[in-house]
Amino acid sequence: MGTERIVDMTVEELKGLIAQIVDERIRQGEQPQITVKKRSLQEIMDSVDRHRWTPPPGSPSVVEMIREDRDS
Repeated sequence: MGTERIVDMTVEELKGLIAQIVDERIRQGEQPQITVKKRSLQEIMDSVDRHRWTPPPGSPSVVEMIREDRDS
């Protein structure tokens, strides 16, 4: 392709490069390597607590939003 940096590639050149790499890996029989970080149940629950979103006080409940949507 001649282009050394991805940022300098056109979308079509990038698609061609990706297709070429996929084709090579299929020919070689490579399996994708998926690495999953093992986390304890406590770590997962802590993450859920940190990322939970609580609506601000006074926000309509889900039931109120459904009723409002249905009535309009």
